[in-house]
Amino acid sequence: MSNWIIAGLGNPGSQYEHTRHNVGYWWLDQLASELGQSFKTESRFNGQLIQFTTPEHKIWLVKPLTFMNRSGQSVSALANFYKVPPENILVIHDELDLPAGVARLKRGGGHGGHNGLRDIISQLGSKEFLRCRIGIDHPGNSKQVADYVLSKPSAVDRENIMASIDNSRRVLPDVLAGNLEKAMNWLHSQ
Repeated sequence: MSNWIIAGLGNPGSQYEHTRHNVGYWWLDQLASELGQSFKTESRFNGQLIQFTTPEHKIWLVKPLTFMNRSGQSVSALANFYKVPPENILVIHDELDLPAGVARLKRGGGHGGHNGLRDIISQLGSKEFLRCRIGIDHPGNSKQVADYVLSKPSAVDRENIMASIDNSRRVLPDVLAGNLEKAMNWLHSQ
């Protein structure tokens, strides 16, 4: 049985709940709802957690409560405690370089200016974790990015984002089974 961490990135607090930067939380909330489970705050991991088991895997869902730029504290504490290697960590995050409604999977790579990824790479000492990038579109001007990610998407964009979350959740069994290429082929054709 392999151990996995699925981390959805976002910022805690009701003022951030519906903002673009919180799509990682949205993703995990959808999965938790499907599982019929609720997140519980675990202070030693600086996050809200759900743990569940499938016949092949023990899986921890985590929503770091450290704010985006300290996400790595939560993810690394959980990974170190349960001996989960970076290769078995899936991080779900917002992606400015993809249109709303598009989701992409990849392993490794840089942080692309994303402070949550930057901190996870720093805290884990590895870039080799999986990423599920949920497109939120770009405001068009780099000076507007901070305000943009912390604002609510339009109704149409939110609908598109939720569709991409559904699509990316659909390939989770393949991702966990090590069939990343199969998962990518399907997801990237949506």
